Amino acid sequence: MSKLFDQSLRTATAKHREVVRKYELYRTLVEFFAAFTFILGSAFFFYDSLMMAGTWLFLIGSVLFAVRPTIRLLLELRLMNLPVPDEFRPYGVDKYVPRS
Repeated sequence: MSKLFDQSLRTATAKHREVVRKYELYRTLVEFFAAFTFILGSAFFFYDSLMMAGTWLFLIGSVLFAVRPTIRLLLELRLMNLPVPDEFRPYGVDKYVPRS
């Protein structure tokens, strides 16, 4: 069985590469929106009437920054469950059977 954060899985097959591209896109979008909410929240703090909204934007941005490692972990779990070609298995390891 493969291990988490095994870099060789990222390019093991075309399906592995496709999954990595998809999850990297998700992570990049989350990073962009997190940064955007922090910048907008910072601007809101210049105005007393928008301070509450700025606080909410900071909270939303913080949640989005917490989503980033979650996406990375989901990617690694997904890669572990994809079938791996024989040349990526170490010698003496039985055939890989994906978990259902």
